[in-house]
Amino acid sequence: MADIRPFSAVRPAAGLEDQVAALPYDVYNRKEAFEAAHRQPLSFLNIDRPETQFPEGYDMYAPEVYEKAKEMLAGQIKEGIYTRETAPCFYLYEQSWRGRTQTGIVACSSVDDYMNGIIKKHENTRADKELDRIRHVDTVNAQTGPLFLAYRSIPVIADLIREVRKTVPDYSFTGEDEVTHTGWTIRDQEKIEIIRQAFSGVDSIYIADGHHRCASAVRVGQMRRDQCASYDGSEEFNYFLSVLFPDEELMIMDYNRVIKDLNGYSEEKFLSLIKEHCAVRKVCKDTEHPQKKGEVAMYLPSGWYMLSFPEEWKSEDPVEGLDVSILQNRILDPVLGIHDPRTDERIDFVGGIRGYAELERKVQTCKGVAFGMYPTSIHELFEVADAGLLMPPKSTWFEPKLRSGLYIHML
Repeated sequence: MADIRPFSAVRPAAGLEDQVAALPYDVYNRKEAFEAAHRQPLSFLNIDRPETQFPEGYDMYAPEVYEKAKEMLAGQIKEGIYTRETAPCFYLYEQSWRGRTQTGIVACSSVDDYMNGIIKKHENTRADKELDRIRHVDTVNAQTGPLFLAYRSIPVIADLIREVRKTVPDYSFTGEDEVTHTGWTIRDQEKIEIIRQAFSGVDSIYIADGHHRCASAVRVGQMRRDQCASYDGSEEFNYFLSVLFPDEELMIMDYNRVIKDLNGYSEEKFLSLIKEHCAVRKVCKDTEHPQKKGEVAMYLPSGWYMLSFPEEWKSEDPVEGLDVSILQNRILDPVLGIHDPRTDERIDFVGGIRGYAELERKVQTCKGVAFGMYPTSIHELFEVADAGLLMPPKSTWFEPKLRSGLYIHML
């Protein structure tokens, strides 16, 4: 059963939360990271992407780059930019955006729970991305980016969260992207025990976002176990920084596809091939999105269309039944020649947060085709993970993103 425990978080000093909070390190390319870090000197991005402190073109994986991150965090703690909670606590972290709210418990999750399959994944990870975060966590001696985890709603936890939310928060601020972030600290030992006991009865927790951060945290824990002369299992490196959200509050946005050409077909021939199997209707504007599973919006230079998958394409298999799988297996591969979406340079993935205007812009440039997906549901994600299977790449886009720097777990 799940082992969720409180910890003594390192946090921004009161009033500095909005200056410190940063989007995850991996949503930026190198140029964007450099510009964002230099706009805000206290942004945690400076520590999460320490190559921003070096000249352009500097080897971002050089040992001194990771040492710079360690130096900056230690220096800011010494300066009082960050403070540390004196005793282990749980924390509530709430995000409000576009009329909806999600409230998660900030906690430490168990390395063993990941290794034993209680914390379940739905994506593969890349070794090069893992290695970067392994070196960052190990050198800085801290987990700086929280894992985004999901669980099936637990009534006693929901009641406790409602009670805590009635109290005065530690902080509340709204970012440039109009996401409001609010946090509370749970110091009461009775409430702490309620949370621990409630999760001890849970046999499945799911990685929503942050597979590379999770795999890296686990690897650092394993490395340190091997190096520890007096290991007893209670060490901080046996746990990693997480925010756990109930399934009913989470929203997955569409994760869309752009193919940069039509694989040698004219637009008319491509449309005729699609119409051999799918119901296709012309739509007048980009505001008409898929309304259910089995529907996909399609944009060509001539305009927007709505596709409906035939019944014989659908499947009860947790992976093969996903709309992204059906699109890949029935259209992208056989018609457009995208055999491996993980490596093919002819495919781009566009998060739903960017809207259909971005799909139009890309297609008008490349003269290819875009597909606007109906979002994968959180329960489809659960079904895939419970079956021990993996989703196709870029199947889910969670929004809003968790901010780094608001809670840090020292090892």
